[in-house]
Parts: sequence; structure tokens; C-alpha cells
Amino acid sequence: MSPKKVNREEKRREVALSCFDLIHDCGIKKLTVAEVARTANIGKGTVYEYFDNKEDIIFEIINIHIEEYHKAFKEEVGKLETTKEKLELFFDFVLNDSEENMKHFEGYKDFLSIVLAEDNLKMKEFNCDKNEYFRGELITILSEGIKKGELKEDAVDLADGILTFQKGMALRKMSQANYNAREDFEMFINTLFKLLELKN
Repeated sequence: MSPKKVNREEKRREVALSCFDLIHDCGIKKLTVAEVARTANIGKGTVYEYFDNKEDIIFEIINIHIEEYHKAFKEEVGKLETTKEKLELFFDFVLNDSEENMKHFEGYKDFLSIVLAEDNLKMKEFNCDKNEYFRGELITILSEGIKKGELKEDAVDLADGILTFQKGMALRKMSQANYNAREDFEMFINTLFKLLELKN
């Protein structure tokens, strides 16, 4: 009987999942292939059978983070009634200061610092893909709000602007002392709804 063929994608995922917390414990910049191998309980050479380099491992771990976040977001957004509530949930990543979320936020900060410092094309393309992913969620939220008669029809054209504002908030939270994300968000969302909401 021949040995069981290992599915490459499954194995990549398995290794990345075993390192889920490693990225937070040591940070992306300090993450080493040796640590990944040790955490995943495999040889260093085996890591290279599934990943091209350290960045590739980081992509896979962040990808899994985003998948988990997206799954939780889909579950939660389905329970909400109004567009305003759904948009607040969309901003939760920047607004939520819980220990668990701050771990992810710090990981994202780490990831961004590499993208900005190293001008890594692969990471920029990866970032582009993920932005499209979240832009799609915003378009869905706004389109549903239009369909329900909550928002003006051209509200959907603001998807990019809202996404850019969220990214700007994240950057300010990362780089400014005493930045009040909640206050900034409330001002933005209330002004937005004054302009876009259809009055019944």
C-alpha cells in the first residue's frame, strides 16, 4: 500500500493554524522559519516544502485570521436590522479594544509596517485582494440598505470612501497618542446618515 498523499493546501493550512498565536507572541518581523518548524512540530526543511519563504507563511496565517474574522462577521451581520448597526460592526476591528481584538490589530500593524518599509509587491497585491474582499461586504451592506428604503440610491458609491475612512482610522489608532476612535466614528457615521438616510 502506498503512503497517503499529503494535500499541499491542507498541510499549509495545518502548519499556519499551529502558528496562529505565534505571530502575536513574537511579532511578524521577529518570526523565524525555525520557530514555525518548532511550533508546527516539523523539520525546518519541511516548512520549505509548503512555503516559499517567511512572507508566504505570514500570508497564510493572516489569510486564516481574515477568514475567521469574515466568518464571524457574516454570522453577526445577519442578526442586525439596520444599515447603521451593520456599518458599526464593519468598523468593529478599529473600535473594539478587547484583548483578543487588540492582538489581531497589533498583528495587522506589524503586517502594514512590513508592507510600508519593504515595498513588497507580493504583500501589496495580497493587501489589494483583501481590500476587495471587504469592499464587497460594504457594497452588500449599502445595497441592502437601499433596497430596504433606508438609504438614497447613490449611497453605494461611498463604499470606497467608507473603506478608506476605516483604514485611516486604523492608521490613526496605530500612530497617534490618545486617539478616540469611537468619537471619530460617531461623528462620521452620524454625518453620513444625515446626508444619505431617507426620511420616512
